[in-house]
Amino acid sequence: MKNIRHEPVAPTRMQWLAPGAAIDAHRHDDHQIVYAARGVLALTTDAGSWIAPATRAIWVPAGTVHAHQAHGGLDLHLVGLPATDNPLGLDEPTVLTVGPLLRELILAYTRSPDDDSPERGRLRAVLLDQLRASQQEPVHLPAPTAPRLKALCAILQADPTDDRTLAALGKEVGASDRTLSRLFKSDLGMTFPQWRTQLRLYHALILLAENTPVTTVAHMCGWSSASAFIDVFRRAFGHTPGSHQPR
Repeated sequence: MKNIRHEPVAPTRMQWLAPGAAIDAHRHDDHQIVYAARGVLALTTDAGSWIAPATRAIWVPAGTVHAHQAHGGLDLHLVGLPATDNPLGLDEPTVLTVGPLLRELILAYTRSPDDDSPERGRLRAVLLDQLRASQQEPVHLPAPTAPRLKALCAILQADPTDDRTLAALGKEVGASDRTLSRLFKSDLGMTFPQWRTQLRLYHALILLAENTPVTTVAHMCGWSSASAFIDVFRRAFGHTPGSHQPR
């Protein structure tokens, strides 16, 4: 990433981002929790992208260079934490489940960022307790570094409906399916089918935030039927696709 801003203190605040708006690459000396109470948030680093609907938040460790992208109107809530205060013990961006209690704690804590009362201190302590109890979610689309893998992933990112086998795609990028399969595991830490499913879910969340009908999303993202898409989506996120669309 180029033109990286350095903001020593990670802010705690509420912020509205219009559909398609972005926050350019920057880093903090603090940790930060990023939560979109409405819309779908995409966070990107050199290592890949993390995406979070309103049932998820993203943990951003201190020093991580990252950028934000809004899909749908984004009701963004930011919680900054000192670098010495890492309740999760995580050193890389991670998507966390946000249950009803944690959601209300984040909303309340970001509503009055300048309040230093004892009551708000207790609110913060409960928020950190809830963070420790949050389930970590593998909603991460890693970015390839190997040239042939970059070429293959670019093909699928341009057209998530491309349903060719790894062998067929390998012919286009000049590598065997065995070589590519090995690269997926060594470079991205997942298999080819796992990465393609993550890519399709990533695109599906974006389309749902834009209020695209579920059946249309299924076909635009490469699923053979709406029911197949709904099944994969529910297993990944614990909810049906329709629950992520604007009301």
